[in-house]
Amino acid sequence: MCFPRHVFYGKDSLLKTGEETAKLGKKALIISDRIMKDLGYLERCHHTLEEAGIGYTDYLEVATEPTDIYVSEALALLKKNQADVIIALGGGSCLDTAKAVAVLASNGGDISEYMNNKKTASKHPFPLIAIPTTAGTGAEATDVTVITNTSNDVKMMIKQPAFMPEIAIVDPALSMSSPKGTTAATGVDALTHALEAYISKKAHPFSDQLALSAAKLIMDNMETAYNDGSNEEARENMALGAMQAGMAFSNASVCLVHGMSRPVGALFHVPHGISNAMLLPVVLEYSQDSCTGRLADVARFVFPDKKALADKEAANYLVEKVLLICKNLDIPNMKDWGVDEEQYYSQLSKMAEDALESGSPANNPKVPDKEEIVKLYHKAFTYQYPKHVISQTN
Repeated sequence: MCFPRHVFYGKDSLLKTGEETAKLGKKALIISDRIMKDLGYLERCHHTLEEAGIGYTDYLEVATEPTDIYVSEALALLKKNQADVIIALGGGSCLDTAKAVAVLASNGGDISEYMNNKKTASKHPFPLIAIPTTAGTGAEATDVTVITNTSNDVKMMIKQPAFMPEIAIVDPALSMSSPKGTTAATGVDALTHALEAYISKKAHPFSDQLALSAAKLIMDNMETAYNDGSNEEARENMALGAMQAGMAFSNASVCLVHGMSRPVGALFHVPHGISNAMLLPVVLEYSQDSCTGRLADVARFVFPDKKALADKEAANYLVEKVLLICKNLDIPNMKDWGVDEEQYYSQLSKMAEDALESGSPANNPKVPDKEEIVKLYHKAFTYQYPKHVISQTN
């Protein structure tokens, strides 16, 4: 099992940043974005470091899904300023960028060399403190980074123990500012992590408990957090659920949704959470018959009043509830999101090949070939929720 060495969770845990940084180094590189600066979160981070006598430099150029360009720029800034500890403050893009920088700073090479373990990080990475501000990726507690290779438009999923942060600081109050769209995208991303970790071929009893707990926390609270972003209890439960889901998939792997999602993000610059959310209904419907018992387990745990249902009925109930949540969170299909139809269909072959190359589809309970993935992409582009789901109200 692989987890951060220390996890600090709870309201105002951000205040631990300076104290914990001082235990790891003397000068920090903060990898964040301009939104965090505008919200005042960066200044709060600066204040804790100043109180602890820690110097710092900011890299704030993370503006989209993380790319190798961001990684190279941040790494150069780290070396120039002789920083010896890294702090990631923001959403998954900031955290993934920081993970890559932490590994390259001590192990060298280009981040693309680490894909599919062609190069393994043999040296301990630079110490990294991960502070998420969205309840979604769970990147603060995973040994995974996803970086887009800008030379070939491939989103590289890289998983090695060295990419695990040293410390995770999860302050639910930081997610209170997330707008509705971000709350929906990151929430469904977290739910996808929980569900895929549970149905993955690499699932095991320890990851199962994390995945089940995460699924319940997320499904019980996601719509409340979306409709009332100021609800502290819902935000806290979502932050905890997202972290548990991250821990679950980091130790059990993700499956087909993530494998298909990365090419969409790389080629059409769709945020990771949104592309996962648009694919989840399609892939669940495709996979359901091959993991009925596992989906039924989730249904009975999340909805205790459904314990008496047979496997098939329980699995159907869970899938329907997931679809209803996606509908109530206004998750669109690819076309409605604005993906260019002509470009999308012209890239289907590459997308399917890239999805398979990532390795994630092989963990799915039902493993598709290239042709099946192309068909699923076709379905996702104009996907419509079933009539019985559409007829239900929020």
